[in-house]
Amino acid sequence: MASKHKSKKRKWLILGSIVLLLGIGAFVVGKSKGDGSSEGLSSVKVAKGTIMEKALAVGTIEPENEVSIKSRVSGVVRKLYVDVGSHVHAGDPLLEVKPDPTPVELADAKRQLELAQVDFNNMKKERNRQALLHQRSLISDQDYDNTQKTYEESELRVKIAMEKLELMQSGAVTIDNTKIESIIYAPIDGYVLTRSVEVGDPVTPLTSYQEGTVIMKMANMSNLVFKGTVDEIDVGKLREGMPAEIRIGAIPGDTIRGKLSKIWLEAEKKENASVFPIEIAISNTKNVTLRAGYSANADVIIQKKTNILYVPERVVTFRNDSSIVKVALAGNRSEEHAIKTGLSDAINIEVISGLKEGDKVFEKPVVKIN
Repeated sequence: MASKHKSKKRKWLILGSIVLLLGIGAFVVGKSKGDGSSEGLSSVKVAKGTIMEKALAVGTIEPENEVSIKSRVSGVVRKLYVDVGSHVHAGDPLLEVKPDPTPVELADAKRQLELAQVDFNNMKKERNRQALLHQRSLISDQDYDNTQKTYEESELRVKIAMEKLELMQSGAVTIDNTKIESIIYAPIDGYVLTRSVEVGDPVTPLTSYQEGTVIMKMANMSNLVFKGTVDEIDVGKLREGMPAEIRIGAIPGDTIRGKLSKIWLEAEKKENASVFPIEIAISNTKNVTLRAGYSANADVIIQKKTNILYVPERVVTFRNDSSIVKVALAGNRSEEHAIKTGLSDAINIEVISGLKEGDKVFEKPVVKIN
């Protein structure tokens, strides 16, 4: 009888254990299928604001047109009329170049003049002799015309040799009512940006076979542009006329506005990356004094939306083709909602549908690294 009682008791204990295990399993399953607990997770509110998609360009502020000043006369700098930073008008003197021929060049110029003069004197005698023969009809008109042509060419060579020697000695000469002198004048209204010579420095002239010494650089500082480069990933999204915001490192707190005016068709290699040069015309300086060479960053605004719902992109889980967020419910619980997203600036993302302003969305749990 006692053995039968013990067997019955053991059966009830086994049944009780099974019921308890089933209850715990049902609770766990219920928790996994129902609303999850988000205890310990922080939340953010769905807010309204502005999101911009933009491309970053790195570059400098530069004049739209910069002019290099060169001399057409070789020599040394005799006098400087302006300094760096000076504002000049077109036609104002910039500097004077004193011709400085070598002894060999000067001697050669004098000898060339003497030879040309001897040749001219001989041709003059020959022309007079041919003129007498022509008057007596002893030579043809064609022979006389050829002699006259040779005489005029000889006279011209004397004139060229004289002008060359005069320019070499004095630095000034008038040719066909055109005055050529060693004073260099400003070609435009503007500022002197740089000067690469001092008094006494030699100057190489600009000719058809050599570039010549860059004496100064000038620019009209009222027309400034941003010149920089953008990554090849962004250039396909850019179009001329897009608005841009320029930030200059030397002027913190001020944003200069402009418009994208040029996009180069060919890439450049910079630090093993392909970048495309761009140019932004500055439209509003906000009365800020800009200087050529300022380092700057520009944001070219590709797309901009204002007064839209958004959440931080970090709270959105992208699963297959869906965008999922955990929405906060009462009792510190959460529920997954599928939402439709739009424009992103890589920090915040637009919420087109699925949430309303003020909704709380939980952050993702922090993954612990062992």
